[in-house]
Amino acid sequence: MMRRKNSNKHFSTMGTRKKVHAFVRVKPTDDFAHEMIRYGGDNRTIDIHLRKDTRRGVVNNQQTDWSFKLDGVLHDASQEVVYETVAKDVVAQALDGYNGTIMCYGQTGAGKTYTMTGATENYKHRGILPRALQQVFRMVEERPTHAVTVRVSYLEIYNESLFDLLSTLPYVGPSATPMTIVENPQGVFIKGLSVHLTSQEEDAFSLLFEGETNRIIASHTMNKNSSRSHSIFTIYVEAHSRTLSEEKYITSKINLVDLAGSERLGKSGSEGRVLKEATYINKSLSFLEQAIIALGDQKRDHIPFRQCKLTHALKDSLGGNCNMVLVTNIYGEAAQLEETLSSLRFASRMKLVTTEPAVNEKYDAERMVKNLEKELALLKQELAIHDSLANRTLVNYDPLDEIQIAEINSQVRRYLEGTLDEIDIINLRQIQEVFNQFRVVLSQQEQEVESTLRRKYTFIDKNDFATISAVQKAGLVDVDGHLVGETDGQGFGLGVSAFSTKPGKKSKSKKMLKEVSSLAKKEGASSPVSGKDFEISTSKTQLTQSSKDGDVKDMLLRDRETSNIETLPSDSPKEELRPPRPGTPPAKPAAFEDFKNERGSEINRIFKENKSILNERRKRASETTQRINDIKREIDVTKEALNFQKSLREKQGEYENKGLMIIDEEEFLLILKLKDLKKQYRTEYQDLRDLRAEIQYCQNLVDQCRNRLLTEFDIWYNESFFIPEDMQMALKPGSSIRPGLLPISRIVSLHSYLKTMMGLQQAHKK
Repeated sequence: MMRRKNSNKHFSTMGTRKKVHAFVRVKPTDDFAHEMIRYGGDNRTIDIHLRKDTRRGVVNNQQTDWSFKLDGVLHDASQEVVYETVAKDVVAQALDGYNGTIMCYGQTGAGKTYTMTGATENYKHRGILPRALQQVFRMVEERPTHAVTVRVSYLEIYNESLFDLLSTLPYVGPSATPMTIVENPQGVFIKGLSVHLTSQEEDAFSLLFEGETNRIIASHTMNKNSSRSHSIFTIYVEAHSRTLSEEKYITSKINLVDLAGSERLGKSGSEGRVLKEATYINKSLSFLEQAIIALGDQKRDHIPFRQCKLTHALKDSLGGNCNMVLVTNIYGEAAQLEETLSSLRFASRMKLVTTEPAVNEKYDAERMVKNLEKELALLKQELAIHDSLANRTLVNYDPLDEIQIAEINSQVRRYLEGTLDEIDIINLRQIQEVFNQFRVVLSQQEQEVESTLRRKYTFIDKNDFATISAVQKAGLVDVDGHLVGETDGQGFGLGVSAFSTKPGKKSKSKKMLKEVSSLAKKEGASSPVSGKDFEISTSKTQLTQSSKDGDVKDMLLRDRETSNIETLPSDSPKEELRPPRPGTPPAKPAAFEDFKNERGSEINRIFKENKSILNERRKRASETTQRINDIKREIDVTKEALNFQKSLREKQGEYENKGLMIIDEEEFLLILKLKDLKKQYRTEYQDLRDLRAEIQYCQNLVDQCRNRLLTEFDIWYNESFFIPEDMQMALKPGSSIRPGLLPISRIVSLHSYLKTMMGLQQAHKK
C-alpha cells in the first residue's frame, strides 16, 4: 500500500529517500543524574535507567531500562560544535537547490530557543539561525558565477493563530485579512505572510532582531523567558547562472523551527493566560507527534497534517521534499526524567520518518523565449546551408503570403483538371497549404453546384404544409409527400404517379430523357457533388420546379447549345463481363462471408494467423502477470516481517561488534529470502516487458490486416452492388474521373439525383 507523498511538478528525478537525522542535546547542570542517564561509547546512544516504584507492590512489571540510538548526542557541546554537527550541511545543500528544515523540540526550559537563536550577550553564543544566515551570505560571495537572491520571512503560531513577526516594519503594516495556509502543486505557503529581500548579511540580522522583539514570551517556575508560541524563520534562496544562458534556475528554502516547549501544568504552575497558552502548546505538539507516528508507519495512507496550523505549515518539511534535522533538547536532572524519556521517544519516532529531497528546478519564461528565438535563427541558417549543399534553389521557410497561397490554389485546380501532372514538394508549409487548398476547391465546387440547382429549382421545407399542398395540387408529389417518379435505389421511375398524369407519348418521354441525361453529364463532369445535397427525401427537403424558369424543354435546349459535350472514343475498351446484378443488394454480413471465402480469402487467412499468435502471446503475458503478482505479495509479506524484526530490534536496543550491526538468524534469513524474491521479480518483469512488446507488434499487424480486409470489402461491395452500370466506364482507369476523386456515396447520390430530375421533367411535360 503506497503512502501519500508531497510532490512538486518542478522537481527533478534525482531525489532519493533518506531518513530524518535526529540529535539530542543535554542541558548542562550541576545536578546531572549519572546513575540514570548514560552515554554510549559511539556518542550516538543514550541509556535511561528508571528505578522501580516500590509503591506498586512485590509483583511489579514496570519497565526500568531504555536504550535510544540517535545520530548524535551533544553533551557539553558549544554552539559552534552544535552548528557544525547539525546545520552546516543542510544550509550548504540549500544553495544547490535542496530544501532544508531544522527543528528544535523538547521540554520547556530545556534550551530550544538558546540552541536555535542563541544569546545576544556573547558573540560566540549565537545560535543556529544567525550562523545559518552568515553561512548563506558567505557562500553567495563564493559563487560569482551565479546571481543569488536571498529573502526571509518570520512566522509565529500563537494559540492556533498565524502572525507575521515582521508586520511591524513601517513599509509592511498590518494585513487587513487574516493569514491562511494555502496548498498548490508547488507546495505549501502562507498567504499574507510578508517576504523581505535581503541583499547583505546586516539586513537579514536586522529583520531577525525585529522578529525576535515581537515574539510572545512569559515567565513560570520552569523558565523565566518561556516562548509561548512556535516560530518558523524561513530563508528563501533563488540562484540564476550568469555564465550559462539556460532558462533553468534553482530555488530552495530553509525552515528554522523553534517549537514552544511542552510542559506539565503541575510543575510549571501556569495560571490564567499562561495556562491557556500551555493548553494550545501541548495540543499542537500532540498533533505533531500523531503526524510523526503516521509518517513512520508504512501502512498508513492518510497523514493528519491539517489537525493544527503547525503540522499544516510544516507539511513540506515532514516527510516531503526536504533535508530534515531534529534537535531534541532534554534535561540531565533526575527530577525531569519522565519528560526526558518522552522527548527521546519522540526523537526515536522521528528517525523512522523518511524524506525525499530533490533539486528544485524552475524555468525562466523570458529567458526561455530568448533561447528559443536564438535556436530558431540557428536552425534557419542550418537549413539554408543544407539547401545550398543539395543544390536546391533558395527556399523560404517563412509563413506563406497571399500571392504564394493563390499560386498553390492555381496548381491544385490545374492538377484536378488534369493539365498538371504533379505538384512539386518544397517544404512542410507548402504541403499543409496544398491540402488546405484541396479542401477549399472542393467546398467551392459544392457551392457552385448547389447555387446552380437553386437557380433552376426551389427547395421546399417539409414542415411548410401550405406549399406542399400547392405542390400536390400541381401533381408533382402525391398525398403521402413522395415525389412522382422518385427512385427506390434500384432503378428509375419507381414511385406513385400523379392523378393528372396521362399514359402514352412514349416517344416524347424518351426524347426528354436524352435531353436531361445530356444536362446531367455536363453538370456532373464540372464538379464533384455532395451526396447530402442531392439525396431527395421527404425527411429533409423536397424539390419542385421553379415557375420563373419557363419551359423546361427550352431551358434544356439552351444549355445544350451553350456547352460542348464530349463523346466517348469509338475504340474504348469493352466492359468486362459480370454476373447479373441482383435486384436488391444482399445484407452486409452475408456478403462479407462470401468475400472472405472468395476475393479476400488470402487476407482473411493472414488475419486469422496473426490473431492466433496474438492470443497466444496474451495468454503467456497473463500467466506471467499472475506470477509477478504472487511474487509481489510474497515480497510484501517478507518486508512486513523484516520491518517488524527491525522495529523489535530497535526497541530492544541495537548491538554492534567492531562497527558491525548484529542481527538474529531469523532477520538474516528474511533478508536472504527478500533478495531472492526481488531477483525472481526482476526476471519475470523483464519477461513481461518483452511479451508486451511482442503483443503490441502483433496487435499492430492484426489491426492492419483487419483494416485492409474491411477496406477491400467496402470497395468490392460498392463496385458489385451500388455503383450504377452506366457509371462503371467513368470510374475505370483512363476515364475523365480519377479514382478516389469522388467518394462512392457522392457518385450514387448524383446518379439518383439525375434520374429523379428526368422523372420530374417527364411528369411535368405529361
